[in-house]
Amino acid sequence: MKPEDYPPQEPLSEAGEAYAAEVTRRGEGIEGVNHTYGDDPYQTISLHVPDNPNGTILAMVHGGGWVSGYKEHMDFMAPAYTDAGIIFASIGYRLAPQHLFPAGLEDVAAGLAWLYDHAADFGGDNTRLFAGGHSAGGQYTALLAVTTDWQDALGLPKSVIRGCLPLSGVYLFGEDGGMSMKPRFLGDDPSAERAASPILNIAQTPPILMGHGSEDFPHLITQAEHMETALRTAGGDVERLVFNARTHFSACYAGGEPDGPWVGKAIEWMAQL
Repeated sequence: MKPEDYPPQEPLSEAGEAYAAEVTRRGEGIEGVNHTYGDDPYQTISLHVPDNPNGTILAMVHGGGWVSGYKEHMDFMAPAYTDAGIIFASIGYRLAPQHLFPAGLEDVAAGLAWLYDHAADFGGDNTRLFAGGHSAGGQYTALLAVTTDWQDALGLPKSVIRGCLPLSGVYLFGEDGGMSMKPRFLGDDPSAERAASPILNIAQTPPILMGHGSEDFPHLITQAEHMETALRTAGGDVERLVFNARTHFSACYAGGEPDGPWVGKAIEWMAQL
């Protein structure tokens, strides 16, 4: 799908425009097979299947402040994983302000359910489904990974996410989160900040490999440090990688760089689980 295939999005900041242009440039010529898991144009998955899949599935979720972005923004990452035999999927989701929390979260959960239910159709092993994302996508997948109140409704085991790989994720909302303003996707519901905060909702601890830039947004670095501590305190298996000289945006680029600071480690990490 192309941007024109979706409903219009809000104008991006200058930094957001540069990021969108760069991930689009990196993804030129890389197209997945489009699959739908709902009726909305955003409720779609871009699926990339290697010639000889090893069964492992990595589902990634794009960022964009919960108000922008396309699943195709993650397509540039696919070759680094498909070259290693890993099935790569990018899950789209409905955006704010038209769709408020938990709509996007429910979409990502439904996308994961589609991958789980159809894994055998494309050479996947649904017991080896990993989920990650950048920024807002990292928040959604981290929250799904550590909570246990959504799987039953979709007919999924609590352990459906074998491991979680958030890049520059958001783990805490509210006055202690360090954000200058409340994200619009949380709406006016006073309980949404807590409900959307992975660090405050740890009910289980699947293995988690976290990454962020050394020059990332300061509040997200602090959040990642606190999330790591909270997961360890809960008995979780967690590892946090800091990408030298990477910003919030270039940390995402690392997600598709075979010789960068993330891909090799992520592939090795998944193989060991």
